[in-house]
Amino acid sequence: MLYRIAADGLVLSHLLFILFVLFGGLLVLKWRHLIWWHLPAAAWGVIVEVFHLACPLTEWENRMRHAAGQTGYGGGFIEHYVWPIIYPAGLTPTIQLALGSVVLALNMLIYVRLFRQWKHPTRSGSNHRSG
Repeated sequence: MLYRIAADGLVLSHLLFILFVLFGGLLVLKWRHLIWWHLPAAAWGVIVEVFHLACPLTEWENRMRHAAGQTGYGGGFIEHYVWPIIYPAGLTPTIQLALGSVVLALNMLIYVRLFRQWKHPTRSGSNHRSG
């Protein structure tokens, strides 16, 4: 039972990490210090998708399921709703490359905006005339 709970928790953590990879740049727009967490996470997400690498979380999830005596993903909420989001049916190398490209493009757009804000921090204040 404990291994199953741990595996379910790890699947949820995995999903949250994926969401952070995808949308963490939006959080960086609000909380700038998250850039040091998001940049490596986004880089990892792109690398895993582009080079078709196995994520270590997947191996841990499978080991915990095996330790719990499960051979597959049964009938719980996690297995039916969360797992297919992380590992959709029919995932091919081409789709993985496309997903990696989406992650890269989305985050590049966000970071371009962020760097423009840093470069011109007070655009509205620059129109003041002195004299």
